[in-house]
Amino acid sequence: MALDDLISLEFSEAEVAQIDQNLASIEAILEGKVIALQPEERQQYGRVAEGTQVWISKISVYMVSKPELVPAFINVAEFDKDLKARMAIMPRIARLNAVVNGMEDTAILLGTDLYNSAIAYYRNIKLLSQQNVPGAKMIYEDLNQKFPGKPKAVKEKNV
Repeated sequence: MALDDLISLEFSEAEVAQIDQNLASIEAILEGKVIALQPEERQQYGRVAEGTQVWISKISVYMVSKPELVPAFINVAEFDKDLKARMAIMPRIARLNAVVNGMEDTAILLGTDLYNSAIAYYRNIKLLSQQNVPGAKMIYEDLNQKFPGKPKAVKEKNV
């Protein structure tokens, strides 16, 4: 049975180092600026969808064009600062998500290729172990720990 490679790629050490360096640069820029919410906190706050974002941007225009209509309890400068920051990060989040999704999908295919080859090797070692091929039994017993299965039943003897 031939194994189909779903994907074949490799990264040079230089490429991995460059990815790590660029991620470190992004992390350094974002340090102290991004917040990590706990799962329960994420549920506490609403998400602003694209339609709502358009509405918020429209409100910003009205706040600037008609400042006399803005309630005193709204800090327009802070509103504008928050809006600009959100507008700066949202397209980058989309780009990062696309990169992460591509990496995750690639990792899935790589994992599938690896698992298929590994299980084929394991099955071959099992067969070789059953045929008492030197060295196969030790490898099989080591690898078989991944698949403990059911213990073999002990037959009762009636005495």
